[in-house]
Amino acid sequence: MTAELVRGQNHPLSQSRLEIRISAGTPVVAVAALGDENGRIHGVEWVAHPGAPTQPGLEVSRQAAADHRLAVDLDAMTDAVHRVSALLALPTSGGGPVRFGAVAAPFVAVTGLDGSEIASYTITGLEAESAVVALELYRRQGAWKVRAVGQGYAGGLADLLTDQGLPEAVQLAGTINEAVARGLARSVQAPPPRPADGDRSRQPAAPAVGPDQGGTAPQGAPGPVPPSYGGQPAGGPGQTGPQPSYGGTGAADPSATTGGPIDYSHPGRRNSAPPPPPPTAPPAQPGQPAQPVAGDATGWSMEERLYNQVWGMFEDLARTTAAYRSAVDFAESRMDKELEQALSDPRSRIGGQGDAAREAARARHAHLVDQAREVLDRDLAQLVAEADVVEPALPPAFARWDSPAWHAYRVPMEIPMALRLGDLRLPEADRISIPMLLRLPLERGLWIDSGRADSVDGSFTDSHDMRRLAMETAVAHAARLLAVYPAGEFTVHVIDPAGSGAQPLAPLTRTGVLAAPPAQGAAGVTEVLGRLTQRVDLVQMALRGGAPDALPPGFDTSQQLLIVNDFPHGFDDRAVNQLRYLADEGPSVGVHLMMVADREESAGYGPLLDPLWRSLLRLTPVPDDHLADPWVGHAWTYEPPLVPPGSQVLHQVLTQVAAARRSWDR
Repeated sequence: MTAELVRGQNHPLSQSRLEIRISAGTPVVAVAALGDENGRIHGVEWVAHPGAPTQPGLEVSRQAAADHRLAVDLDAMTDAVHRVSALLALPTSGGGPVRFGAVAAPFVAVTGLDGSEIASYTITGLEAESAVVALELYRRQGAWKVRAVGQGYAGGLADLLTDQGLPEAVQLAGTINEAVARGLARSVQAPPPRPADGDRSRQPAAPAVGPDQGGTAPQGAPGPVPPSYGGQPAGGPGQTGPQPSYGGTGAADPSATTGGPIDYSHPGRRNSAPPPPPPTAPPAQPGQPAQPVAGDATGWSMEERLYNQVWGMFEDLARTTAAYRSAVDFAESRMDKELEQALSDPRSRIGGQGDAAREAARARHAHLVDQAREVLDRDLAQLVAEADVVEPALPPAFARWDSPAWHAYRVPMEIPMALRLGDLRLPEADRISIPMLLRLPLERGLWIDSGRADSVDGSFTDSHDMRRLAMETAVAHAARLLAVYPAGEFTVHVIDPAGSGAQPLAPLTRTGVLAAPPAQGAAGVTEVLGRLTQRVDLVQMALRGGAPDALPPGFDTSQQLLIVNDFPHGFDDRAVNQLRYLADEGPSVGVHLMMVADREESAGYGPLLDPLWRSLLRLTPVPDDHLADPWVGHAWTYEPPLVPPGSQVLHQVLTQVAAARRSWDR
């Protein structure tokens, strides 16, 4: 049973790995701080915040959001740590509220990893405060407890951190605010109120981020993911910093510049002229909703408009489904209370009064649910109509494999904004799917799970078929990446120690798009990993030395993708550590991982594998509701982008890619 705490009350904790879930109704900044026995923070390295989201035993969101999930591992705390405080603050930029008294009371809950609530606390009584210590986990006589605090500070994070004894409080508060401002510049703004008469026109917004990461928008929003779907989230996110120029296609993050307004144009697509206005819908008939138009979102190009429109649709579906679920929960809660009242009155137990009261309660419940479903169906009909015009207009990078856009495919001259990784659905809205778009260049690798045998529809797939499907999914993702990059700017390597992936890998090997034949055996694993880790080291040294052009002659500056099949076969501890190094350091210098593995079979590596598992975006080869968005916590069903049976589109696209690469090599 959940303990509902009031200010100052505590509750024992029986678990060491926990989540602190925050729901504020408006974007807030979430920070986690470590303290000694007196509650004092000894230094900035004791604080996890959007600018430094991970510390030993802590992980927080990278951006401001209305909902957060903070990860806490109490067993990872050193003996010097006696308190873990969850801090909330209102962003100092973005045009939002400046005091907690102007918004709904924030709600925080401590849960297990399975989502079961241990204790919760609604922070009431706040007025002029803009930062608050929500709750703290504290150690007392070797045991951990949670205490509801609710101590607010009108001076914001600077005053709060100063009161906690941090010497660098003002500087750290400025660092956090700057990190949050950069995140707000790259994320979707708070959704505008839905206009009357079903008008779904959207306000101008910055480019969205996907639901695959935890953050403020559907990341990879969840977004997903979140997001960061969850998350990230729960998500990919927008760029997080200046991109190195060694690869020839990177560009500095527009949000990293200082002074003047933020430039939302995509890297490499900046124009001196303002963007043309988006297309307008034909006038709607009286009493009818406006007709949807592909590309009616804001953006500097049709590609960016479609990208923003897709995530506007994701936002609309998340919002309307959340409203429906909330209405159903309210109807059920109301019916339960009415039935309880009827049963508690002795007079209603005699004659037909009790039966009549119960029937009336059920009738009111059915009426409320029907009303909520009517609103949901209306919104879904509009989204379906919009999807019908948006899907055919999507460019190849955003389109399904069965889209006609791929039949007119030509090797591009520049990379697109994002890549479609699949589709997202919700159980209440099976009529529509939303493309899951991941920003490019990749910011994290992918884990294709070959061990999950139960799909969301209850069907069962045996382990052999799962491994085959997982590799086919990996090949489909790799083919998309090869297809959307200009010739010579994306290179794929494969490690297949036992040769078990030969059949699914055939589209890549037969067309000649791989850098080399798939590496096999322990020797092949060692050679490929050694070569790629050396590449990461060389590029990092060149960038740190301020001489990105000082790389060895003939150095391949293209983005690199390593597909690892049948892990952990053929891997020793050293090879696993190299994989972790590539996952952590590789994306910043253009080296990315795609693992095809069974999490349970790999569990023997324990602590060596866990950081690698957490750093990659997990996808599945069968529909699975494992992605969560950070806005409302929906569990989205992810559907992989498999090529239709019998289709030749993959072979045709990869043949063009291989021909373009050969011409480029000359």
